[in-house]
Amino acid sequence: MPFNSIWPKIPNFFDAIKFQESIFALPFAYIGMLLAIKGIPDFESFFWITLAMVSARTVGMIANRIIDRHIDSKNPRSSQRHLPRGVLSVTDLLVPGIISSLIFILCAYMLNTLALILAPLALIYLVVYPFTKRVTWLANILLGWALAIAPSAAWIGMVGKLEWQPVLLSTSVALWAGSFDIIYHTQDVSFQKKEKLHSVASRFGITKAFKIARCMDILAVLCLIILGVWMELGLFYYSGCGLSAIFLVYKYRLVTPSDLSRMGMGFMRINAFVSCSMLLGTITSLMV
Repeated sequence: MPFNSIWPKIPNFFDAIKFQESIFALPFAYIGMLLAIKGIPDFESFFWITLAMVSARTVGMIANRIIDRHIDSKNPRSSQRHLPRGVLSVTDLLVPGIISSLIFILCAYMLNTLALILAPLALIYLVVYPFTKRVTWLANILLGWALAIAPSAAWIGMVGKLEWQPVLLSTSVALWAGSFDIIYHTQDVSFQKKEKLHSVASRFGITKAFKIARCMDILAVLCLIILGVWMELGLFYYSGCGLSAIFLVYKYRLVTPSDLSRMGMGFMRINAFVSCSMLLGTITSLMV
């Protein structure tokens, strides 16, 4: 395919996979990286871990867009995405997805043996989880665990082994990301029931879904606090926990079971505020 026919599609590709939203989960990968050595890593490790996390997220987003393209075309909220509109083809996403998978494997190889061994399992999970909404209401939780791979993977990338501390950090991320996904998909309940798709909200109702999400956020913050005590982190780390908790409280002021109208970019950016607050608190705690 001539390059001049590819070039115009590049902005659409990055928009389709919401590349700018890598900032949501990447800070937690960095937290896992920093806590693994309780310090600042060398540039080489930082580079390969960053590239690994971005490429893995790209694979996950591409898989989601391709696998759900027929569902997206029927859903009024997602019908204007690039594949349903024909702005991009499956090949336009599949080729970069394969390249991203190879880059992820290369990054794992450059880090250590355990990272390389586990890399294919991570890719399989990222490709399989979009199917789960067709079979179980736990799909929102499983989405959370897709993002939760990041901190444990970064920890492994740094030290070549998995310990319980990063598992606790990943559990916090899974709860936080899963709660966000539960709330986000409350706006699709009618469509999900019509198409026989599954989510926490379609299974338990919107009001109970909000209660479940709130409990998950509380548990997420508790996991972060316990991790701080366990690893003897300083006051700045707990300040990050407190600031993150404030943003999570604000999330429930912004949208409620009776008013989902503010589920826009302001709501979406809360994820970035939470993860960046924790990263800043962690870095400051380790450096002071």
